[in-house]
Amino acid sequence: MQQESMENKKGNTIKLTVAAVIIVILAVVGYISWQKAQHHETTNNAQLDATIVSVRSSVTGFVKEVRFNDNQEVKKGDTLAIIDDKDYTAKVMQAKAMLRSAESQTGISRSTAQAAMQNASASTISSSSLQANINSAQAKATKAQKELNRIEKMFTDGAATQQQVDAAKAENQSSSALLDLAKGQYQAASTQSSSTRSSAQAQEGQISVTTAIVQQRVAELELAESQLANCVIVAPFDGIVSKKNVEVGQLIQIGQPICSAVENNNLWIVANFKETQLNNLRIGQKVHVTFDAYDKLQLSGVIESMSGATGAKFSLLPPDNATGNFVKVTQRIGVRIKLDKSDTKGYYLAPGMSAFVDVEIK
Repeated sequence: MQQESMENKKGNTIKLTVAAVIIVILAVVGYISWQKAQHHETTNNAQLDATIVSVRSSVTGFVKEVRFNDNQEVKKGDTLAIIDDKDYTAKVMQAKAMLRSAESQTGISRSTAQAAMQNASASTISSSSLQANINSAQAKATKAQKELNRIEKMFTDGAATQQQVDAAKAENQSSSALLDLAKGQYQAASTQSSSTRSSAQAQEGQISVTTAIVQQRVAELELAESQLANCVIVAPFDGIVSKKNVEVGQLIQIGQPICSAVENNNLWIVANFKETQLNNLRIGQKVHVTFDAYDKLQLSGVIESMSGATGAKFSLLPPDNATGNFVKVTQRIGVRIKLDKSDTKGYYLAPGMSAFVDVEIK
């Protein structure tokens, strides 16, 4: 009995010791976890992301060549597909011909306007010359009138003959006629000068019209050349092209997608933290990232930015908390994490892969 009692006491001691050790271990683990929680914020609601562009056609036409396969790596500027460009080449030639015609018309308008301006200048000079003739004729007419008045007075006093009076009258009439002629010529020249000047102004206005037509033809040529260049569809950046949706002979329309391009050499993490975790998150904080797919791969980075709204607000049907059936749900905010450059050779990383994010908050 005594021996049995001793064995029971020994067994109880061992049990108590094991229990104490377990409690201590749990306490240590709990303390470490608590300490870590004071200095870290974590979430497993995170995924890898990258720039994904839908490569689309900018023109309508039949596909002549396809130079890529599904999920193929490409470099920026690599040709993906070629659209039959016969119609677009013809449009470029037509636009060039119309531009040359418009430029020729502009040259003709400039020459005509220049000639009209020269004629207007000549008419102005002629009018000035005729004005001088009027002044000269006016002076002669005035002198002849004074001479007639003097001769008539002398004739009254008996100091002049009738013949001298008649001669003076004839000279006065001739001077008056020359003055009227000079005035008429000046009036006709002035009218012609105004008409020529108006014609020159009209020709200058025609230059503006033809110049505008040239600009229009230039724009049409640039558009035709742009459409011709867009017959060759190229990769927008280095990466992988997937979701191939084009074949030779297919008729594609403007804006129709032919594939999706993924820029897989410029990746980042989008982590969706609970709104209750945002109090400790700041831009620039150090971040450690691991992936569900690779246990041994660990990357580092920093918080680059935070979303302008919750994920629910960007959804197709955002929640409206003003309705009667309100259930409060903890919202999540997208946090963008810029990854540091590191060696990921041997690991295939693709947008959408799940990640675990650990942020050092202190």
